[in-house]
Amino acid sequence: MSEAGEFVDYTLQMESTWEKAAEASERLGGTLKVYGASVGAIRGIVRDTLKRYKNLSHDHITALSSELWEEPVFERRLAAVVLLQTKVRILVNTDLTRIEGFIRSAGTRELVDPLAKDVVGPLLARLEGLARERADRVLDRWASDPDPELQHAAALVVAP
Repeated sequence: MSEAGEFVDYTLQMESTWEKAAEASERLGGTLKVYGASVGAIRGIVRDTLKRYKNLSHDHITALSSELWEEPVFERRLAAVVLLQTKVRILVNTDLTRIEGFIRSAGTRELVDPLAKDVVGPLLARLEGLARERADRVLDRWASDPDPELQHAAALVVAP
């Protein structure tokens, strides 16, 4: 794991409580492991990570998001979403492939919804020309995919 990934994971665990873990685990239905960190703590950890590792390029950001997503831990995956939300301006249409994988394996709409609304939506809104055409084709494919989470994400992005 990268130094940044280790920092995020370690800090998430240090910010966790068993009470929050029990509540989140019950809410999520046991589909993901839960540390028990609050959403505010997760946002702060991502902010601190970006301050600590200031020169993260597009490739570093997307690799870190994948690294965080790799383990089926809700807070790690939410940290990946927050990272992508924070850095959405550097994402490109080809990042939709990675995001598609995240949506397929999310395990909860608590991750799918912010990915669609706060990452894919803003990404699409700023794309133009060929990049936008390609992204629209991806979204059309999601809308007709048998995976209900991809269909849901596509519907959220095209909803007004």
